[in-house]
Formats: sequence, structure tokens, C-alpha cells
Amino acid sequence: MTKKIVLSLVAGAALAVSAIAAAPTSVSAAPSFSCGTARLIVPWGAGGGTDVIYRIVANAVNESGAKPGLQVVNIGGQGGNKGAKEARKSKNDGCTLFAIHQSAMTSYFTGRVNFSFEAFEPVALMTRTPGFVGAAAKTPWKNMADLIADAKKRPGKILAGGTLGSTSQFFFLLIEDATGIKFKHVPYDGTRQRMTALLAGNIELGEINLTSARKHIEAGKLKALGYVGPTRRFLKDVPTMDEQGIKLIYGVERGIVLPKGTSGDIINHWESALLKACKSTKVRDALAKKGTVTICKNAAEYGPYNKATFKKWKGIAKKVGAYKRKD
Repeated sequence: MTKKIVLSLVAGAALAVSAIAAAPTSVSAAPSFSCGTARLIVPWGAGGGTDVIYRIVANAVNESGAKPGLQVVNIGGQGGNKGAKEARKSKNDGCTLFAIHQSAMTSYFTGRVNFSFEAFEPVALMTRTPGFVGAAAKTPWKNMADLIADAKKRPGKILAGGTLGSTSQFFFLLIEDATGIKFKHVPYDGTRQRMTALLAGNIELGEINLTSARKHIEAGKLKALGYVGPTRRFLKDVPTMDEQGIKLIYGVERGIVLPKGTSGDIINHWESALLKACKSTKVRDALAKKGTVTICKNAAEYGPYNKATFKKWKGIAKKVGAYKRKD
């Protein structure tokens, strides 16, 4: 082989290497899953707000053709903590997802569990549901001013139902802090049980949302005394807390997480599928009818958001005397 031919071959090889280096990186292959259908653990009973919302989301994910499919699995009990424990110990293979909200924080603050959001990998923050102060039909109050006046006359006597250590109890602790009144807190394990007690008049107050309470409000079986969103929405005749002189804006924020140690490609897979569903007009419209708005934060946004929320809520928990940890 002549020197001229050798130089030509070397130059050609160099050009080939340069072309390969300059080519765009190909998209990594989709992760493989050991399951045909993944389970989405909802740590509350069927028919509650979280269950209804995530059945809408799961249906949208499945209709999009995502593989594996997604099936809601209800594991209620212990104020949401039974399902959280099950999700925490699950394999990090992408076949188990967990529907989470601020109860993961409040349960930690109140000492019911020794872990919070940090025990999971964030995937997507999906929705926010501002609630209403719900009252039994036979109560005498027409608005928050009536309730506050009565509560000041009878401190610790008005029965407020909620899941101890969860957001539904924290809701009334926030009202106590904002108004200086005190309720008697009555424990219920979930939305359905609390709603049943409220409808029966066994308790006088409970946090309610449009998903589970609208038909009862419209039928006159429940009252909505105030809305904790920033502006009137969904029930336009119910004034906000701010309109009634109470500085309180609040909402249950629901997201999806995976077991700790789940690989980045699996997180990305579910993030893509869930955000596609979250941003769809069909899902947004369906959730709006349930009194819920979509947020659709991705995994990179959700992690820091959780940390900021945790810090803020920890301060509130300490302020209202709900923080039971030693740190």
C-alpha cells in the first residue's frame, strides 16, 4: 500500500469519527417494566376526593396508550399512612406509584410516622383542591362570623371532624390559629367517614370539597360557610375566608411519587405520561367539575417545591402546637 493511500485512509477515518461525534445523541430506549399494569396506591377509600381525582388521571394515562397501564389501588387506613407504608416498602421498579399530598407532612409533624416526602422520588405535582368549611344542616351558622362568635362563647365544644394528623385536621388547626377559637377535634379515618358523620349530624364541622359534597350542598343537606381559595370559585355564592376577614388560603395539593431509588429513566417515563394527562383539556375540564385545578409541575420542580412547603408547614405546625417531634 502506497504512502498516499495510507494517508487517504487515515483522513477518511478521522472524518468518520468527527461525523459520529457531531451527530445528535439518540434518545435512550424506553425502560423495561416487569408489570403489564402498574398500581397507583391511593391511601384512602374509594369515593373520596383523592380517589375520584386519580381515577380521572389514571383513565387518561391509559387512554393515551401508556405502557404499562395504570390501575388505582385503594389502601386506606391509619389516616393515609397504611398506604404510604406499603408504597415506601415497594420495589423501585416503576410498577408501584403513590398518590401523595400534604398529609405526608402533617403525619410526620404529629409523630404518626417517621418519614415524609424525602422517603420517595418526586414525579409530578398534579392538582390543588381548595376546600370549604362544611357545616351540618341543622347548625345555626350562616357564615364564618356566626361560627366564630359561637365558638368564642363555647371554646372547645363545637365538634370538628378530621383525620388526626392529616390535612383535614390541620385545616381546622389553621382556622383556630387565624381566629383564636378552639374546636373539639373528632377523629375519622377518611373523607367518606367524615362526610357520613357530618350528614348525620354526629359532628358539626368538617372540611369538605366539591368532589364529595356538591350534591349535598345543593340539596340543603350540608352548608358551606367559607371557601379557602384566593377568590370565589366553583360555588360563587360562598365567600372566601379573606372576604370574611380571615387570612387563610389553603388547598390539598396532590402529586405522584415513586419508591426511593427508582431510576431516572423510569421517573422520566411516568413524568411524561402523567404530565400529558395533567395538561389535557379533557382532564382539566373533568377536574374543574370536581372543584380541583391542575398544577402540572414536573419532577425537577416538584422536589424543591416539597422542601419549601415542608419548611413553611413545619413552622405553622409548631405555631399551632401540632408539632410533636423532638427535633
